[in-house]
Amino acid sequence: MRSLSRSEVRDVDRRAIEEFGLPGIVLMENAGRNAAALFHAAAGRPGPAGPVAIACGPGNNGGDGFVIARHLENLGHDVRVLLACEPAGYRGDAAINCGVAVRSGGVVHVLAAADGAAWRQRLGEPAWIVDALLGTGTTAAARGAVAAAIEAINELRAGGAARVFAVDLPSGLDCDTGLPLGPCVRADVTATFVARKIGFDRPGSERHTGDVHVVDIGVPRALLRSLGLT
Repeated sequence: MRSLSRSEVRDVDRRAIEEFGLPGIVLMENAGRNAAALFHAAAGRPGPAGPVAIACGPGNNGGDGFVIARHLENLGHDVRVLLACEPAGYRGDAAINCGVAVRSGGVVHVLAAADGAAWRQRLGEPAWIVDALLGTGTTAAARGAVAAAIEAINELRAGGAARVFAVDLPSGLDCDTGLPLGPCVRADVTATFVARKIGFDRPGSERHTGDVHVVDIGVPRALLRSLGLT
């Protein structure tokens, strides 16, 4: 299976929605559910792995994080969600899943204006941190609450306090070059959607991605075949 560039990733989603009529929220649900299943298989057996903190950014990667949180809770994990964005700042499919997370009554902390110390405090002492801060569309260095979250995540991991599970790619890594754009998460496992990203093929990128697993999001096989992915 070949790797995809940033523009190709966007085109997969666009074509699945526009040409095949597959709603974006279905793609997000599939992505989050299957990423949660991968996490559970890797970290949740024979029982829950311990507390799981899920850091959600302001875009669709954060939306994936909300779906992951819901499914991990259903699988029996102790989950808390930390937002680097005010709930009102989410749009589209991510906003729908943010609303579900808030109404579900789970532990949700809003840290939209927080510094690294506040993020470390709220992250607490998790066994795992799910990085759902930034996605493949990121082309500039993280700032503000997202940068603070990345700093806190890396500090906990470096100290051996937690392992990190990245959603689609480690936040702050350039999808196409495999190089950090600025502050960048160092993950133990990356659940990437549809196909590997071309940046993952760069020597040294594994220091940020850890072990990479490709996760299916339900894109029709005919579309995958047209892109040389089957």
